[in-house]
Amino acid sequence: MQRLKSRRQFQAVLAGSTLSRTPHFALHALALDADPVDLTVTPMFNVPAVWLGAMVPKRWARRAVTRNALKRQIYAVSELYQAQLPVAAYVVRLRSGFDRMQFVSACSDALKLAARAELHQLLARAARALPQVHTPADA
Repeated sequence: MQRLKSRRQFQAVLAGSTLSRTPHFALHALALDADPVDLTVTPMFNVPAVWLGAMVPKRWARRAVTRNALKRQIYAVSELYQAQLPVAAYVVRLRSGFDRMQFVSACSDALKLAARAELHQLLARAARALPQVHTPADA
């Protein structure tokens, strides 16, 4: 699994479709075209693989420790679903904050478990909704 790194990559994926939503997360996807239209332009996604980015804005997770913990959960859970997702670029976006009254600690085990459960639900829905595309490595 490749990770999205540049602002241009994130913007391209966010401009694509929203595959699934949960109360706190949204999954955006962009199909990767096999034939680039303009060969003089450097491709954003130079490897035909599953690309993933995690977007956790300060608006919904004020503390850096919380943002980092949520990003780690996003990447860890997505590794489990990598084989079930077709080759494309994906962004998991935090779309609302977790209740600070329920999750008092910025990086509690309860917060991580709640985020993991919701991420499993998000990615399972997306894996069911998307058609399976086999890569040459699968053959």
